[in-house]
Amino acid sequence: MENYDVIIIGGGPGGYVAAIKAAQLGSKVAVVEKGELGGVCLNWGCIPTKTLLTTSKLYKDILGSQEFAIEGIDNSKISIDWKKLLKRKDKIVKRLVGGVNMLFKKNKVDLIKGMAEVINKNEVKVDDKVYKTKNLVIATGARDIYPEIDGLDKMNERDKILCSKTALELDKVPYELVVIGGNIYSVEFAAIFNSLGSNVVLVQEDEQILKGMDKEMAKTLERQLKKDGIKIVSKAEFKFIDKEGLVINHKDKEETFKGDKYLISWGIQANLKGLESLDLKRDHKGFIETDEKMKTNIENIYAIGDVIGKYPLAHIASAEGVVVAENITGKSSKMDYHLAPLLLYTSPELASVGLTEEQAKIKGYEDITVSKFPLSVNGKAMSEGDTVGFIKVISDNEYGEIIGVHIMSDQAGNMISSAVATMQIEGTVHDIANTILPHPTTSEIFMEAAFGAIDKPIHI
Repeated sequence: MENYDVIIIGGGPGGYVAAIKAAQLGSKVAVVEKGELGGVCLNWGCIPTKTLLTTSKLYKDILGSQEFAIEGIDNSKISIDWKKLLKRKDKIVKRLVGGVNMLFKKNKVDLIKGMAEVINKNEVKVDDKVYKTKNLVIATGARDIYPEIDGLDKMNERDKILCSKTALELDKVPYELVVIGGNIYSVEFAAIFNSLGSNVVLVQEDEQILKGMDKEMAKTLERQLKKDGIKIVSKAEFKFIDKEGLVINHKDKEETFKGDKYLISWGIQANLKGLESLDLKRDHKGFIETDEKMKTNIENIYAIGDVIGKYPLAHIASAEGVVVAENITGKSSKMDYHLAPLLLYTSPELASVGLTEEQAKIKGYEDITVSKFPLSVNGKAMSEGDTVGFIKVISDNEYGEIIGVHIMSDQAGNMISSAVATMQIEGTVHDIANTILPHPTTSEIFMEAAFGAIDKPIHI
């Protein structure tokens, strides 16, 4: 029987990062993975969808190239080769997955291929072989769940229903696509397929898309998506779905939306197969409960990533993986979620960290300043033709400490990192206002918003 300091079940962005970090800190580590390393993120989620979004944005830019004084392009001859795009996606995924395998070899992490069956907190069985461990990390992820809509099972049998994985396995781009749900993944897929030429309808139950994000950003993006040609139907009551389409009640009227395909991104459910022998404490939704050190209720068993249901995001799972590795190897480390950035890779992108205005009030912040600065007067944004959006900085008036930053811009994903770093050291609007930022850059809007919080922005 082989012995390990740490066995990790699941090789996604939480599991493989935990493995590498624990090995770097001196532990003997093994990862059990039945599929490819990288989990959903590398194989079907973050990387594949961003590859598609990159192509769709480039396609959109080419179609609008005359605005940038480029002549000679016949838009009627411009198109996207879906099969070539998928091959490019597969090539990138293969390279990244191969990179993780190389990191395992470099750090002497053992990869055990197969389905794990936990015998007890110190023993894991894979096929017919049993492995012994001092510490067990559960990083088994989650799977999609569908809403309760009459007729959904029959439509699924007809191959009409898509999830995030099967959407990337289509042989062609759907002409008519109905997206069910209004979360981050629903909106991203709606944007991707709209840019690729699908007629997209997004149908959701909530009043606005992207529940939980800054309301003004969500509403502004919703207007932009509609301008781009996506039909958005909110506050819908699902009745049933059949070959004639999705039937809903909307504003006291019955409406039907028919698609070649129906893409559903509704929610997730923890993957717990193989863990039946463990009496793990779970929350009301079935996710494994952990403390701030990622410990479960069972000694020397930890859980990270989507299986705990807190934030189903790759970068958060990776951060949890580092916390686990440090705690196992003797360093006291805690997970702090309040500075975890949220990103939406549409055009423009949305990025947030910290509290929204509504959340700040709920948290008891009575004396705050909300400073907003638009992209429309930023020189770099104007030169790039990306002027839809803004930055919103929320600060506590007692010290000027920044408690929330929300950015809507094609550069939001990169810009939010500065906000996260500033807030990590309890930085203030005075710190940002006194920072010399390079010109011309879109990041200057952060400085302008900081000036706005103190007194007035410079360029408005």
